[in-house]
Amino acid sequence: MAMDALCLSAVLREVDQAATGGRIDKIYQPSRDEILLQVRGTAGACRVLLSANPARPRIQLTELPRENPAEPPMFCMLLRKYLTGEKILSLRQPPMERLVEMVVEATNEMGDKVERRLVLEAMGRRANLVLLDGENRIVDCLRRVGGDLTQSRPLLPGMFYQLPPAQAGKYRPDALDEESRRELVESSKGDTPADRFLLDHFAGISPLVAREAAFEAFGEVDAPVERGVETLLDKLTALVEKAAAGENQPTLLMREGQPVDFSFRPILQYGPTTESVEKESFSALLDGFYHAKETAEQVRQKGQDFIKSLTHARDRLARKMALQEKELEGTKDREHDRMCGDLITANLYRMEKGSRRLVTENFYDPECREIEIPLDPLKTPQQNAARYYKAYTKAKRAEEMLTIQLEKGREEMAYLESVLDSISRAEGDRDLEEIRQELVSTGYLRRRGKAKERMKRPGTKPMEFRSSSGLRISVGRNNLQNDQLTTKQAGKWDYWFHTQKIHGSHVILWTEGEEPDETSLQEAAQLAAWFSQGREGKKIPVDYTPVKYVKKPAGSRPGMVIYTTYQTAYVDPDEQLAERLKIKK
Repeated sequence: MAMDALCLSAVLREVDQAATGGRIDKIYQPSRDEILLQVRGTAGACRVLLSANPARPRIQLTELPRENPAEPPMFCMLLRKYLTGEKILSLRQPPMERLVEMVVEATNEMGDKVERRLVLEAMGRRANLVLLDGENRIVDCLRRVGGDLTQSRPLLPGMFYQLPPAQAGKYRPDALDEESRRELVESSKGDTPADRFLLDHFAGISPLVAREAAFEAFGEVDAPVERGVETLLDKLTALVEKAAAGENQPTLLMREGQPVDFSFRPILQYGPTTESVEKESFSALLDGFYHAKETAEQVRQKGQDFIKSLTHARDRLARKMALQEKELEGTKDREHDRMCGDLITANLYRMEKGSRRLVTENFYDPECREIEIPLDPLKTPQQNAARYYKAYTKAKRAEEMLTIQLEKGREEMAYLESVLDSISRAEGDRDLEEIRQELVSTGYLRRRGKAKERMKRPGTKPMEFRSSSGLRISVGRNNLQNDQLTTKQAGKWDYWFHTQKIHGSHVILWTEGEEPDETSLQEAAQLAAWFSQGREGKKIPVDYTPVKYVKKPAGSRPGMVIYTTYQTAYVDPDEQLAERLKIKK
């Protein structure tokens, strides 16, 4: 759901308890639309995320690590200048508005104490972050809004800040008096659906909340409002009062095992098809709901350049292989050319130069039926025979070369698919940088300028897990790490895992020279299945063998190995198992 005013107030209660009174220790901007504040308070440290992403605007506490850019953006440096080390006095939300004000006690250039405010406007495509000084002037904002006549509320440095205008003609559900109720009753004639009626007349509620109020009033979400507007208003008022009293419950809505929505209370309108799962906190709820989507979007944005290059290379290779396969199919008829050459040679005594065809018995046919062979009248019989033999030899050599070329093409296609799979599982800039280096080394991308090369940060390390029995398990993030793990770091008695004929990570189970237990083998195989293209399937075949049976052919692409003397386990990928076994850093 879009985070409406009710859900925002519930989340803000949790953030307020943890952050108010603390000091802002560090400020980061992990992505274009996000600011992360590390706050040190009396109750301990916490991390406050303020997101102005148009699709996911929100404020929350977060426990998830976020990778920061090598150089902080300008807005991040501005916030560091004015807010680092300062005390958070309060967090405020105007009634039924998707807006949060963080009031900070700061020190100005003269050493005097002043109040500064960081305002989050969590309003969909108009989402923004605005820093204000003590006089309510805009210091700067994440997205500047121009001051031309087409803009109703410009946001530019130096201008006085104005709150977003209220929605015209709409009531506040937390301030509904008798006169307002009477007006609503009078306007409720007709067959307008109850949820549509609430959205048209009230500010600060989402479609999910409107449908839930209608469901509680009438037992269905699309009932006409004329069935009882008083009942509908009573249900909405009760819902809002419970939220205002702090009777909130972080709820994740699950359908077919996948998260589809979230709310500040249990949702009943979907019936048995959707499960309401209670979470321990709003931070855990929002981290779990948004993390995978945000990571995938950031990787897609930041890796767009070489994703495009790889996709073009893959498509070009596919077209080339299709032409080669068509040409290979044409070589299957070469035996006919050899037969024609043999028949011409056997009938040279009967032929004369200038003949356009040869009609003779086919001694390759068990019934010796006649066959007609086209001839070139400008050539002698011997030359016609040589022409057919040449065509046969050419087709035979073409088959040999095309078979080799197609095999190389399949290997190259497998490599490109493996790189695209690594990109889909990348978790940040460092993962993408390692993949970029791999593509530069294999010739798919050009090497960048020296200035950018100097800015390179240390690469990431393989993901680390620990089995239920205590054995360490390492999982490569990309082909370079796969090679490093398998061919350089793992010992010959450690175990290597990989999905069978499916692109995925190399997984190493470190046995420390001992025979591994069945539980560790099973869990390592499940990790190999999860970190592969087969993660959405069931009963994924995973091959495993001691590392001494795994070899890397000379000249092969990164991540490519051959192996013998292996066993195969059929396992179900398990995300929860991966989270449970992951070594927290």
